[in-house]
Amino acid sequence: MDNLLLRTGEEPEKTEHEMSRRSRRNHTPTFKAKVALAAVRNDKTLAELAKQFDVHPNQITDWKNQLLERAAGVFGETPSKAQPPVDLKALHAKIGELALENDFLEGALIKAGMLSAKR
Repeated sequence: MDNLLLRTGEEPEKTEHEMSRRSRRNHTPTFKAKVALAAVRNDKTLAELAKQFDVHPNQITDWKNQLLERAAGVFGETPSKAQPPVDLKALHAKIGELALENDFLEGALIKAGMLSAKR
């Protein structure tokens, strides 16, 4: 009924709940960086920045913290959590080796009567 026009051609008034609810917004990385840099500068309070950029103060704090945590990566420092590259060739070779061993042992157990051949 909200989307239907009244006989007068006007849209029905929205309730207070419908007016206060905002759809989820996706901000670009450029916008986030701009807001975070403004927060780092400390020229304005969080409330002023929130009003200026129309985002919640908690969101500004999150973006600021993300910027500060990842700033060293800009200058080439790699995070300590980085995993060494995995050698897929060696892993595939090991898988083949283990599969061969399993087949051999399965055959030996069947011959010894310790394993059913119906598996």
